Amino acid sequence: MIYLIDDDPSVREALHLLLQTYELPVTCFESPADCLAHLDRSQPGILITDLRMPMMSGLQLHEQLMAQGVDWPTIVITGHGDLHACRRAFRAGVTDFLTKPIEEQTLLQAIESAQNRLNQQAERNEARQSLRSLTEREREVLELITKGLGSKEIAAALDISVRTVDTHRAKLAEKLGTGSVAEQTRLLLTAAI
Repeated sequence: MIYLIDDDPSVREALHLLLQTYELPVTCFESPADCLAHLDRSQPGILITDLRMPMMSGLQLHEQLMAQGVDWPTIVITGHGDLHACRRAFRAGVTDFLTKPIEEQTLLQAIESAQNRLNQQAERNEARQSLRSLTEREREVLELITKGLGSKEIAAALDISVRTVDTHRAKLAEKLGTGSVAEQTRLLLTAAI
């Protein structure tokens, strides 16, 4: 889902039509206040927001959402771009900063980049959720597995029996959805990013 926030109806309509042409789902808001009041936080998406708007800027909207735990990729668009605003936006975690008039391909590339970031965030959150299901001992076994140790070496390192290690490995495979050492290592690395 793309959430478009712009106080200029003509810009909002033009971008909405463009995004629909590419069959991208879009919801429009006429102000940051409208967005904050009606944003579906359960449906992660990409924010495309104008920089300068009355009452609250697009950057302030982004910062307020971040403070509420909504860390979605944000593309800031502006007709009044300057280096200071651009630097402030990137320091605040904005994904891209585009100046109006926006070239179609530039916007589509920015959306693709934001979608990749959103996918990485979802993958990281999923990996972290899977790892949270592990007991402390299972986590210790997993870390030793990912270091290349076999069951006997893990048993010696943790001062437990090989049979207990194998039980933990079976539980790990069940909870993580994979018995592959490579996939378990990928999950651990993804969660750590």
